[in-house]
Amino acid sequence: MHLRRALLLFAIVLGTAALVASLSRPIDDRRGHSTTPTQTEPGPTTATPGPPSGGTAELPTRVVFQASRNESKKLQAGEAATIEVEVSEAGSVEIPDMGLTAAAEPVTPARFDVLATRPGRYPLLFTPAGGEQTAEPAGSLVVTSRG
Repeated sequence: MHLRRALLLFAIVLGTAALVASLSRPIDDRRGHSTTPTQTEPGPTTATPGPPSGGTAELPTRVVFQASRNESKKLQAGEAATIEVEVSEAGSVEIPDMGLTAAAEPVTPARFDVLATRPGRYPLLFTPAGGEQTAEPAGSLVVTSRG
């Protein structure tokens, strides 16, 4: 009986050691990332982060809707955007023509990262949580052609 317990304990310790060893980095990797510069390493620079050379960085446009207002907002075709829909009660927001759905709460708006390539009108629908209520219009995203 004691031999079984000892073998079981040994197997648990060995399994735990194997798990820890597989999750940790090798010592060589840790030594390569020293925080103190040596004679051959360059010191810190004062360069500011930016786009890769030859390109321009554009942040996505932020478009905010208030679900209770049912308003329309415009966006150019081919423009990346983050759509946020603020709601007064918990539920879900949907852009059916884009196949997108997201949860929303009063403190956490629904967020969609979109790149609309086709011009048109995309309705936003809000469905309150916890009821058999139907979807209500929450606004429209109007994608206009470039030019």
